[in-house]
Amino acid sequence: MNGINTILFDFDGTIMDTNDLIIHSWQHTFRVLEGRERPVDEIVGTLGETLHHTLGRLLPEVPLEEAVAAYRGYHADNFRDAIKIYPGVKELLTRLKELGYALGIVTSRMSGTTKQGLEKYALDELFDVVVTCEDCTKHKPDPEPVRIALEKLGKKPEEALMVGDTLGDIKSARAAGAGSVLVDWALSVSEEERTGADAPDYIIEKAEDLLEILAG
Repeated sequence: MNGINTILFDFDGTIMDTNDLIIHSWQHTFRVLEGRERPVDEIVGTLGETLHHTLGRLLPEVPLEEAVAAYRGYHADNFRDAIKIYPGVKELLTRLKELGYALGIVTSRMSGTTKQGLEKYALDELFDVVVTCEDCTKHKPDPEPVRIALEKLGKKPEEALMVGDTLGDIKSARAAGAGSVLVDWALSVSEEERTGADAPDYIIEKAEDLLEILAG
C-alpha cells in the first residue's frame, strides 16, 4: 500500500488470544464480589476498555481497590500459562520487520503483563514502541494512544495502519487520522458494526492477509 510504513497493533484479542483468561478473570471477580457469575456477552462487551473504566461501570458500589485486587490477582496468577499467540501472527510480524515497517503496540493493558506476553513468544524485539494504559491520560477510542505511538516513532497518521479487534481500536485510529484494520477473529464486533458507520477500512480473515493489503 503506497505511503504506509507503520503498523500499530492492539495486544489483547489481536496478536494475543487472552479472551478466555479475561472472561475467567471477570467471572472470578463477580463470584468473589457478588457471589455469582454474569452472562459472557456482558463481559465480551467490555473488551478493549481499561480495567478501571469497566469496574466503575459494572461494579460501582464496590471500592475500586478491592475490585482491582480481585481481578488482577486471578489474572496475574494465570496470565503466562493462559495466553496464546494467534496463528500466523509471529510470522507476520517477522515479515513486516524484514520489509522495513515500523511496528508498535497500542494497548489498554498495563505494561507489566504486556511485556510478559511479548517476551513469552519472543515478540518484544520486533516492536519499536509499546504504548500501554500507563502512557496515556485518555484511552481508546480516544485518539491519544495512537497519536502517542506515532509521535514516539516520528511517523505521520497517514503513514500508519492500526490493527485491532474492537471498535475502540477502529475509532481511535480514525480519530488520529490513521487507517484501520479489524481482525476477523474479533469477539466484540457484530456483523452490523463491521459494515456500519464505524466500519474499519479493512478486515483480515487471517494474519497474513495484511501483507496482501499492504502489497495492494
